[in-house]
Amino acid sequence: MKDRMFSSLLLSVTLALPGLAQQTGSTSNTQLAATTGQTASASQETGASRQKLEAPTPTDFWDGEDPNLSNLVTHPFASKKYVRRQTQPIQDRLNELDELTISHAQMIKDADARAGQGLQLVSTKEKEADQHAIDAGSQAETAKLAATQDTRRVSTAEQKVGSIDQYKDIERTEIHFPPGQRILTKQAKDTLDEMATRLKDQHNYFIELRGFAPGHGQTAMATSRMMADLVVRYMVLEHKIPIYRMYVLALGDASVAPTDRTGARRPDGGRVEVNLFKNDPLSSAPH
Repeated sequence: MKDRMFSSLLLSVTLALPGLAQQTGSTSNTQLAATTGQTASASQETGASRQKLEAPTPTDFWDGEDPNLSNLVTHPFASKKYVRRQTQPIQDRLNELDELTISHAQMIKDADARAGQGLQLVSTKEKEADQHAIDAGSQAETAKLAATQDTRRVSTAEQKVGSIDQYKDIERTEIHFPPGQRILTKQAKDTLDEMATRLKDQHNYFIELRGFAPGHGQTAMATSRMMADLVVRYMVLEHKIPIYRMYVLALGDASVAPTDRTGARRPDGGRVEVNLFKNDPLSSAPH
């Protein structure tokens, strides 16, 4: 009798366990699916490209466990192995998220470092540009000052040149040659000596010599040139007058015959007009 009762109880438990196991598994699967759905939603928000986690689907009643009495009794309950098997995909995805977080943090750190370097480089370039601008301004001021000084020098030089160019005809005399003779008379030499004495140690002057000779054409030109050269030679050799201060013009036949003090015409043997031009920069310079 007792054996029958025990057998009936064992059979009842055996028949009830599958239903209870299915109900418990269904509840666990529902809770796991909800948890997994929430995790997948969060993962989708953080990264749309990641694949959703799927709840593991049992292949049979035993769900990979050995079909024995011990597993039959404990199967409806959540064991460590069962929980580990159910949560392992979530843990793997959490590990991936940790790795992504570390990677993103490193990328952000590198980006911050590059941005800091860029800002430092920009600051350095700005300082260099400011220094170049200061140097350019200083150089511009120096150039402006130099230009002002040069303008003043040019103005002073123009005043000096303008005053130097203002030569005045202050003295005229004539050296006459006797007809048929090409020598300087004593009177001519005395006249030249007097002029040369006044020009001693002076610089701001030049002498113009115009030669006139009777005749026509090239013969008269050559004769007038020869007489003017005689005067130049005497001034250079006897009085050390620089030759570059004397300018000779050979004009040939005189257009007007010379006259003496009474106005009477004299025999024309040729003559040289000596014109002294002088310039005094101090007296002629503008004030």
